[in-house]
Amino acid sequence: QVQLVESGGGLVQPGGSLRLSCVASGMIFRIGAMGWYRQAPGKQRELVAIIPSVGNPNYADSVKGRFAISRDNAKNTVYLQMNSLKSEDTAVYTCNAVIRTGLGSGSSNYWGQGTQVTVSS
Repeated sequence: QVQLVESGGGLVQPGGSLRLSCVASGMIFRIGAMGWYRQAPGKQRELVAIIPSVGNPNYADSVKGRFAISRDNAKNTVYLQMNSLKSEDTAVYTCNAVIRTGLGSGSSNYWGQGTQVTVSS
């Protein structure tokens, strides 16, 4: 099976920075797009940033210019560098990856367990 494990969440003051990491492990043949989603209390889950296997990343308007997504394909890892954090960035951040587990397999969506990011003074 496949697992996605996030790390790097925590408590940070407004204006501060955090870097999230998400490592995919298990039976992986190929990883396609990888992304970060977030869900704040009482709100729907929203896409924060997504990076394809080839091509440019895309961001939610609310994080453009402040967040940067990147990936290390050799390590099956996706990162989210979050700068100039605001209280409204407080949420559970979850990584997602589109993964093929074998040559004859189709692609499936996999999700991590989520990591809490709290921006507060």
